[in-house]
Amino acid sequence: MFQGSSALTMDAKGRISIPTRHRDALLSQVEGRLTLTRHPDGCLLVYPRAEWEKKREQIAAFPMQARGLQRLLLGYAQDVQMDGSGRILVAPELRQAAGMQREVLLLGMASHFELWDSARWAEREAQDLANDIPAALETFSF
Repeated sequence: MFQGSSALTMDAKGRISIPTRHRDALLSQVEGRLTLTRHPDGCLLVYPRAEWEKKREQIAAFPMQARGLQRLLLGYAQDVQMDGSGRILVAPELRQAAGMQREVLLLGMASHFELWDSARWAEREAQDLANDIPAALETFSF
């Protein structure tokens, strides 16, 4: 179960270091094998390979009406491997698609992560906080 946020710095080659608190779990669960892809919200999704394989089957079974989303998720998917220092390479086309510069934010989302450009995340977070709570969550209590 991945949770929490980590502010990270992407190096000139497009590599980020997976935080230590997640690195050990990823090494033991999937031997550091991850899959990155685009998300319609403007971030990247980072899945442990075993989780991605389940998700990939679901995405492949989408109906024709969802072909655009299928292209986005499967067409941009790239398998990566953590190196000995716990870093992963974010491909140039994924960095460009997500508007990633140097400062990024990794958010734990239970079974996977979202990777955001820090400036884009700040804009999205402000939008999310300005919106009313969806009706589906009206019974949730903090």
